[in-house]
Amino acid sequence: MLLWSTGFIAAKYGLPFAPPLMFLLLRFVLVAALMASVAAVTGVTWPATKRAVAHVAVAGLLVHALYLGGVWWAIKDGMAAGTSAMIVGLQPLLTVVLARAWLRERVLPRQWLGMVLGLAGVWLVIGSKLGAAGTFVGDAQELLPVGIALVGISVGTLYQKRYCAHVDLRAGAVVQFTACALLILPFALQETEPIRWAPAFVLALGWSVLVLSVGAISLLYWLLRHGGTAEVARLFYLVPPVTALMAWLLFGETLDSFALAGMGFIAAGVALARPGPPAAP
Repeated sequence: MLLWSTGFIAAKYGLPFAPPLMFLLLRFVLVAALMASVAAVTGVTWPATKRAVAHVAVAGLLVHALYLGGVWWAIKDGMAAGTSAMIVGLQPLLTVVLARAWLRERVLPRQWLGMVLGLAGVWLVIGSKLGAAGTFVGDAQELLPVGIALVGISVGTLYQKRYCAHVDLRAGAVVQFTACALLILPFALQETEPIRWAPAFVLALGWSVLVLSVGAISLLYWLLRHGGTAEVARLFYLVPPVTALMAWLLFGETLDSFALAGMGFIAAGVALARPGPPAAP
């Protein structure tokens, strides 16, 4: 989750130089082109049927387009970044609930306790900043896109595990990021703010493409293939404290007592939510 946490840092560096959806469009196009080149050189096996391609595309739209687009659109409409992060921070708990209902994954009582402790820790880390950043309950116009983001990342990880587990990650990336670029294109064209190709923007875009969309997403999908969804989802509770530490080191943002206590809750929650023994057949 260290790589995943750097996404917030990259956004802070890059978004002052470009509108959010155009930033995402460039990111999706560059990743699709890069992975297409890799696929051509390495000779990957592509999904065999149109149905398989459709499943891969749907998973990508959920994990990439809806999640990133929803969060950044909410921030663009005025929602505080801390508020949007708090709402999306519900993702591990929602994923566990959905995994239990959809994939029939076994969730032990201590794992439920771990998820609740993790959620409480997220609240302590981020919630203490909400009073200064804005109210928790915003306008419906702001809540809708971040709610879509929460559903997108939660359902998307399950969808990826359920329908795309055997698809080559390189071929899957080409399909997913091409689909995301096509979806977000008309919305990005509505933005009128120009792109300023400053070194900070180029660095943020390059990091987003190579480290986040290629590295972190590939690692996430690999973990989903080799572990339970609840096991993977619990790691997302580490994102807020790791991001807070990085922001403290890079931008001088302070960590108050609530944030430090929240990190303790998160550590306890991750420990409790570790995977249990396989369910009996």
